[in-house]
Parts: sequence; structure tokens; C-alpha cells
Amino acid sequence: MTSLRSRVDAATATLDEGGVPTPRIDALLLAAHALGCDRGEVERRMILGTQPGSGFAERFTALVEERATRVPLQHLTGTAPFRRLELHVGPGVFVPRPETEQAVDHVLAALAGIDGPPVVDLCTGSGALALAVADEAPTAEVTAVELSDLALARAARNVESTGVPVTLVAADATADPGSVPGLADLVGRVDVVVSNPPYVPVGMVPLEPEVAEHDPDPALYGGSEDGLRIPLGVAATAAGLLRPGGLLVMEHADSRGQSLPRALAGTGARVEVADHADLAGRPRTTTARRA
Repeated sequence: MTSLRSRVDAATATLDEGGVPTPRIDALLLAAHALGCDRGEVERRMILGTQPGSGFAERFTALVEERATRVPLQHLTGTAPFRRLELHVGPGVFVPRPETEQAVDHVLAALAGIDGPPVVDLCTGSGALALAVADEAPTAEVTAVELSDLALARAARNVESTGVPVTLVAADATADPGSVPGLADLVGRVDVVVSNPPYVPVGMVPLEPEVAEHDPDPALYGGSEDGLRIPLGVAATAAGLLRPGGLLVMEHADSRGQSLPRALAGTGARVEVADHADLAGRPRTTTARRA
């Protein structure tokens, strides 16, 4: 019988040939999924020379072949880690990225010392930002807004599976909040609005096949050549929700570290506009206070 280590080694080579950026990690995670355990247990079994068991080879080979064609790892395992949570994801829903976790830090800093703060996540997708905030700021009253029925269903599943209290609202995140049931009562009362809106410029195809071919277009493209039409629409909704001094936290394309803050400052509705780099040093998140 072929050992688990040999199969993982072969899978790593296959994924590397397919251009997968992290072939070894992906091979280990796919093996873990096929075995029904975690990555640490796979590595332990590899050290011990344990045989993988009946049916593993077929399951693992099928997963590796799909990943080699650049099907997202998270679509194959059905989950994605985000902060302290493990979220359900899949085709038709934007997969949360590690760089988005930084937005949660800005939200938590703004909520420090506030009792029972209202927080709204616009364009919630899988619910990642809303759930992470509610998980790490348990006194916050978090509402998450999403237009896509498929994404909203995923978010509802994640609320149920995590047990983290988040109120979901089916609505366009660029709509007048005063006209939206579930948001109208929050107008002018919200301490923080957080958003990772679609922001890829129209006509610009992402380089990564996992993004270009598998993330849904409505979650990617910002509705204009500069990619700012939808983010600025979301920012206008946020302005209606925030109390004076309330904070907007918005992720953006790394090419918009100057243009988005400039556009937000130019509305006159915001002060203390600042941009923040991600861990790779790229412009990633803009914060702005309601005037």
C-alpha cells in the first residue's frame, strides 16, 4: 500500500505543476478533508507512517485533480477560516480572505468602551465580518445586509452553525436605509459600519483563476471603470446609518488607497479619513468618521 506521506508528496507535486500558490498546505488540507480530521492529525499520521485506509485514495485523488484546475480550496472543503471562526462557503459566494480580517481590528478598536453598540455590515456575503465582530465584541448588536439570495442563505447557515447572534437583512447595500425594513430604525444610531463591497474595476479581470472563474461577479466588480461606484454607494448608505462621530470601515482594492479616501473626504460628510495598509504593506482599508 502507498503510504499517506507518499500520497501527500505526490499531490504536492501535482498542485505545484498546476500553479497552485501553496501546494503543500493545500495537499495537507485536502488530505485532512478526505480523512475527516485536521491538518495536524494528517502530519502526525505521516510521521507515524500510518496507512490512510480504504477509500482514501479515490477521495483524495479526486480532490487534488479538481484543485489542480484551480477550483478554490474552500469550495472543495466547504469551509473557510476567518478570525476565530470556521465558515461555510461554496460556489456563488465570495470566499473570505485573510486580508479582510484587518477590518475587524478597526471595528473592535472603535467599539472599545461602548456598551451595546449597534454595528452594521453592508455587503456581508458569507457573513464573515458581521460574525467576527459579534463573536469578538459580544455586547455589540450586529446587523448584516446582503442582496444575493445565495449569499444570504450561506450567511444564515453560518449564523446557525456558529451560534453567534447576527441579524440578517435582505436588501441592496446602496439603498436609502430609511426605506429598508430592518435598517430604518438604525438610521443615525449606528456606531460602526463595516463593509467589504465589490470593488474590482469593470473590465479588469483578476489574475487568480480562483477569483476570476469562481467568485461571483456581483461580489467582485465595483460597477464602474474605477471600481468606486458601488463602494461610494455603500458609503452613502453608511452615512445615513452612522451617528455623528460614528466610523465607516471599508476594504478596497490596493490601487484605491488614495482615490477612495479622497472621494470620501470630498463629500463633506466625513472627517478623519485615513487609509491603512495590510500585512503585506498594500493599501487595503479606509476609515472615516461621520461629521
